[in-house]
Amino acid sequence: MPTTTRAARGSGIALAIIVTCQLMLMIDGTIVNIALPRMAAELRIARTDLSWVVNAYILAFGGLLLLGGRAGDILGRRRMFTAGIALFTAASLLGGFAPSSGWLLAARALQGVGAAFAAPGTYALIAGTFAEGGPRDRAIGVLTAATSGGSAVGLILGGMLTDWASWRWVMFVNVPIGLAIVALAPRYVAETERHPGRFDLIGALTSTLGMTSLVYALIRVSSAGWGDGQALAGFGLGVVLLAAFVAVEGRAEQPIMPLRLLAGREQASAYLAMLLVPAAGISMFFFMAQYLEDVRGYSALVTGLAFLPLAAGLLVASHLAPRLLARFGITPMAAAGMTVVTVALTWLSRVGADGHIAGVLAPMTVFGLGMGFTFVSLTSRILSGVAPEDSGAASGLMQALQQTGGSLGLAILMTVFSAAAPGHGTAALAEGISAAVGATAAFTVAAIVVTLAARRHRGA
Repeated sequence: MPTTTRAARGSGIALAIIVTCQLMLMIDGTIVNIALPRMAAELRIARTDLSWVVNAYILAFGGLLLLGGRAGDILGRRRMFTAGIALFTAASLLGGFAPSSGWLLAARALQGVGAAFAAPGTYALIAGTFAEGGPRDRAIGVLTAATSGGSAVGLILGGMLTDWASWRWVMFVNVPIGLAIVALAPRYVAETERHPGRFDLIGALTSTLGMTSLVYALIRVSSAGWGDGQALAGFGLGVVLLAAFVAVEGRAEQPIMPLRLLAGREQASAYLAMLLVPAAGISMFFFMAQYLEDVRGYSALVTGLAFLPLAAGLLVASHLAPRLLARFGITPMAAAGMTVVTVALTWLSRVGADGHIAGVLAPMTVFGLGMGFTFVSLTSRILSGVAPEDSGAASGLMQALQQTGGSLGLAILMTVFSAAAPGHGTAALAEGISAAVGATAAFTVAAIVVTLAARRHRGA
């Protein structure tokens, strides 16, 4: 077999392993959404506390991604990639056997810790395996389809497992996949060069605790109101810790978030957009899953299948995006993608207690197309020109902002939902969900403004 053919085959297998890992991690972010009503009934979880089943994973994942990214730079990205998946797999097994809500939340948090050390290796390993330009953009397109499509696939798979078996299988399903990745990665994925250094533990601690405090305060507000003492204390502590984090990163010899990653205005705007867009996307998944099950009365399986058009739109957009990027450029593509997402969210906000299913499926397809174009464009912007020794940190920061944005967005929109649905019954629930989904568009509009403002500044 010619050398070039063997190299292409090897890089293809490595990409398949990396994509499978990313797909599993992203699936886990939404697969539990379909199972939430069953979890709540069996483990006696209050509706106002259900978001913690999602946030326990997102907070640990997003809060530790920066440390996970830098750990990969120092210790080896494949090593941390494999160790993180091993921990994630063990936590999934524990979560499947959860006898109580506390056990389940602890397992979800432990899953997030494992994911935080595995996920930065995905984009960093692609950056080290594929040359910048066309080859890397195509690989990023495949990975982006897995990243964004994983959320939709998680809802479909969650519906199948919950209806056909039990909600516990949304946890157990990760075990065989994780074991396969742990076995195959050392054989097919090349280890990266290590860059000796020390861990910025203070930075990791302040960022994680700061975001946890902030999100706790927002969730507390949704049930206790803006005058609640614990909520106000959480806001204050979160702001102080995040300010301390920025100060620490500016002085640390080897920070987990090198501030040079944000030196360029277009780079900084892409990172900010990676905070804002998932704030809309993850919240949409959360509320629309409850709309389809609790308002429309669909089974978990049918609810999952309702997200299939979204996955199809993502696959189409991720396939087309590399060619369109080469023709139109990153910023126009990113802005166009976010505009399409905004239209889809506004469309979805028109759902009602007696609406037709077409009013969900059509905007879901449009949403998938917009998200595919958006994420490929933003990822290409963030990873372009990054030094090899910073690729893990850049990947970690990008994914930390995605997960943190999703958690913050969900917490904020829970307050919108609570304010719009003070009553009981499906009509009140539909009204609250409609208001919350409509409010998600504010995040994508802000991302468009930030992206275009950065480009205008460069032109000036």
